[in-house]
Formats: sequence, C-alpha cells, structure tokens
Amino acid sequence: MSELFGANSPSQVILSDSSLVERPEKNEPLGVLFWICVGWLALNIIGAVFANVLPLQNPLFQDYNFVNSGPSLHHLFGTDDLGRDIFARVVYGSRVSIAVGAGAMVIGFGIGAPLGMLAAYRRGRFDTITTTIMYVFLAFPAIIAVIAVLSFWTPRSMTKIILVIGLASVPLVYRVIRTATLAIATKDYIIAAKVQGATDRRIMMKELLPNIAPIGISFLLIGIATVVTLEGALAFLGLSVNPPTPSWGNMINESRTVLAENPWLVLFPSLALCLFLLVLNFIGDRLRSHFDVTEVKL
Repeated sequence: MSELFGANSPSQVILSDSSLVERPEKNEPLGVLFWICVGWLALNIIGAVFANVLPLQNPLFQDYNFVNSGPSLHHLFGTDDLGRDIFARVVYGSRVSIAVGAGAMVIGFGIGAPLGMLAAYRRGRFDTITTTIMYVFLAFPAIIAVIAVLSFWTPRSMTKIILVIGLASVPLVYRVIRTATLAIATKDYIIAAKVQGATDRRIMMKELLPNIAPIGISFLLIGIATVVTLEGALAFLGLSVNPPTPSWGNMINESRTVLAENPWLVLFPSLALCLFLLVLNFIGDRLRSHFDVTEVKL
C-alpha cells in the first residue's frame, strides 16, 4: 500500500470492480514548436533581467539627429519622435510588462491557490463562506475595479499596479484551483490515503498538489499573458507606469500621435507584445494537454 503515497499514484490504482482504471493517456509529445516557444520566452526574460548589462543604448537618451528614423545598423528598430532608440525601449519595456504579469500572478496564486485547495479539501462551512465571498468579487468586473483603484491611488508605481492586479486575480485563481481540487479530492487513492492514516497536510502536499500542479502551471502562464494584456490596456488609458519609463503598452500609446510619420514606433512593441502572448498561451496549452489525466475504460 505504500504506492498510495506517491505523486503518480493515479496511474497505479485499479478500482475494486475492475471496470475502470484511472491512469493518464499516452502523453502527447511537446514538439519542436513548444521548445522554440520556450526559447523565445527565455530570451524575453533574459533580456528583461539583464537589460542593464546588455550592449544596448540608453532608452531615455534623445538623439535629435535621428528623429523618427527608420531601422538602420545604428538603430535596429529605428527611433521615436524624440530620437530615442526603439530597440532599447522595447527590451527595457519588457521589464515592466513581464514584471507586472509575473508579480500579479504570484500574488494571485499565493493567496488564491492555498485557499482554493483548502476549501475544496475540507469542504463544509469554510468552503461555503470562502466560495461565497470569492463569487461575490467575481460578480464585479475586475477591470473596472482595477481602473477605479489606480485612477485614485496616485502617484502610480509598478508596485501598486502589481498589487492591485494581483489582488483582483485572487478570486479567479481560487475558482480554478478549487475546481481542480474538487475533481481529485474524491478519487479512490485520496480516500485510501485517509484510511491509511495519512495526515491532511501529507495528503494535500504529496497527493493533491502534484496532481493539481500541471493545471496550475498552465493557468499561471495564461494568467500572465492576460495580465500583460491588461497592463497594455492600462498604459493606453494612461494608468500604467509614468513616462518616460518604457513599457510595451506605453510605447503603443505614445505612437498614436505620430503613427502616420513613424509606423515603426507601434509595429515593434506591438509585435513583441503579440509574440510574447502567443508564446505564453501556446506553452500553457501544450503543458495542459501533455499532463492531462483522464479516466478511461478498460
């Protein structure tokens, strides 16, 4: 019976009537495209983290000899209406967008995931009260709440933006993790672990968490993509970090006045944003499919 406490125990338990077996179907290969996307994601993260030490031009330096110039050897993506290097601003702008997306989801998962697991596992009054509170918050449009709070909470900073969006994401993370936990908490191997005398903490950490993790990671990546999109929308409304600090959303917003004269200013940050979102969504979807556990007939 020691197998009951392994992380892969769903694939080892056969039900007593031998009519069903709970095991993962053959995992779909991740594929070459998946690893290309992982490489692109890693490249974005490395650029954001090490932008200060990379051989990039100062994203705030204004060179009036090259105003609204096109791509060249000296300025790979061209320059904006103030003569600032667009390539450097795109790389530095990824810092804000990625930091907001990752930071907000860390807060969302740090609060929502443990509450969702605990509520689904314990059930009872705690589950009823917690779920009711979360669904009340879900009934109110999160984007409206974020815009309202950031409009009045001035001066704005990246820390405030991360905190507000992170707290707004807690109810959604709670619902996803609670639903995933409910689907697993009633499985036979969980019941058998309880019969064997395993503590609640051991069951949650050794049995529930490893089997919920693939769903959580997939949703985390998609959540980061959603938050990055939200940051871009906030920047377009003037509610993100204050200029001249670059972010992808700020750069797209700044291009509105010079779009006809300098299409490069909107093209490259938009392309960087779209590729980043596509990569995150594709990686999250492939991981979900790869680790998907289903119940199949014998």
